Amino acid sequence: MAMTQPNPRRQPQRRAQGDDIDWQAALAQHDRWLRTVVRARLGEPQAVDDVMQEVSLAAVEGRSPLADPAKVAPWLYRLAVIQSLLYRRKQGRRRKLTDRYARRYRPSQQDCREPDPLRWLLAEERREQVRSALARLPRRDVEILLLKYTEDWSYRELTEHLGISQSAVEARLHRARKRLRMELAALSVVEAST
Repeated sequence: MAMTQPNPRRQPQRRAQGDDIDWQAALAQHDRWLRTVVRARLGEPQAVDDVMQEVSLAAVEGRSPLADPAKVAPWLYRLAVIQSLLYRRKQGRRRKLTDRYARRYRPSQQDCREPDPLRWLLAEERREQVRSALARLPRRDVEILLLKYTEDWSYRELTEHLGISQSAVEARLHRARKRLRMELAALSVVEAST
């Protein structure tokens, strides 16, 4: 008994639910704030392009199971967080490998150069202290502070893009501001408020 192959022309074309979404336009629309999220999560500005490329690839190839195009922003947010975590894991493995190599093959000479004191200006020092305070905060706090103050988003925009309630946004911002003030006070940048 001979088996016949199904004719692809006779079968109805099945479309994935995510096919209705124009991913190129969606990624372009959400690119800026997603980059801010990735930068906050990684703390490495040079890595943002790499992670965003992975986010774009995952969005286009993954064909999201989204049926509602209004939920694209929260889905992309979660995807950006996941890709950031994967990047950090990969970088951690790379650092361990480099550290093992460096311990095994230590250099024979030491670098005796001194930093140039003229390059330090008061404004740069203050920026470094703020960066240092931000580095001490949890990544979620840095992320919401950067989205609020570098992207100049309202609570409503934060709610829509992060997929959380407005009360959750308010609470996260309140806690993040308080922690930042405490870190700045610890660095003697600002006075601690009561």
